Amino acid sequence: MTKKIARLTEPIEKWQQLSTDLEDTAELSELIEDESSSDFSDLTADLKKIETKITEWEFLRMLGGEDDRRACILEIHPGAGGTESMDWAAMLLRMYMRYSERKGLKAEVINLQPGEQAGIKSASIEVEGEYAYGRLKAESGVHRLVRISPFDASSRRHTSFCSLFVYPAIEEVGEIEIKTNDLRIDTFRASGAGGQHVNKTDSAVRMTHLPTGVVATCQSERSQHRNRESALRFLKAKLLKKQREEEALRRDDIESQKNDIAWGSQIRSYVLHPYNMVKDHRTNFETSNTQAVLDGDLDHFIETYLMKIAGAVSE
Repeated sequence: MTKKIARLTEPIEKWQQLSTDLEDTAELSELIEDESSSDFSDLTADLKKIETKITEWEFLRMLGGEDDRRACILEIHPGAGGTESMDWAAMLLRMYMRYSERKGLKAEVINLQPGEQAGIKSASIEVEGEYAYGRLKAESGVHRLVRISPFDASSRRHTSFCSLFVYPAIEEVGEIEIKTNDLRIDTFRASGAGGQHVNKTDSAVRMTHLPTGVVATCQSERSQHRNRESALRFLKAKLLKKQREEEALRRDDIESQKNDIAWGSQIRSYVLHPYNMVKDHRTNFETSNTQAVLDGDLDHFIETYLMKIAGAVSE
């Protein structure tokens, strides 16, 4: 109840503080006659700070969904194309780790299946921090890369696809109940980097929820016990996502979301040849600074999409 009260009162308190700051600044402006004075410069700086706070407040108001304040789990899966797509998946993993770092979010790889030659077969990362899910939910869908292949001796242009799925993380164990009889737990040896102990013991854990067929895997920890905890949390996040989708389906609101994440209907294209461009097909927002985007500069893409869906809801 305390968390719920804080969540409801926070936007009101921010609005009241912004109103007070604006009133104080307006009163101060009436006392300043010389625009070349240091007081006027200070007033201008204060106004810019208030403007920044208002912009941030308006953006956070769009993140008012039931799960938006939660941490999240992000899954990356390469499409057909072998090494090309697996390398693209590794690039996306790096991009979202960099984005999390930029936003002050804590990102941890909880499952990683490396490719034979390069890249990754799949990866899961847990992102913790305020509004982690609210921000990253905009990234669910298919991401398309066009470039000259570094794995092609003839230097031909290749197109690769990866799909991303973002789930709200479970904060409390009681939020999703799983019966022991409904759970199958398999252990196996972790693959890839992780040290001698990880690769020589059955520390990795795969959990399967038998009624739904939902699977969660974790191999990031040396301890099987720790991996069990992480896998259970991951499984509950997936089940919560499934529950939310089923609820939305009953309200006939899920169809458009299904189109967004359908294989082959990409949400964003990253073109590195014959020109540089990243374009979001849902909003038509684009930039030629591809390197900055691949280094985690995703704010404009995420905010533009969230503003669009917020506008659609208000209409």
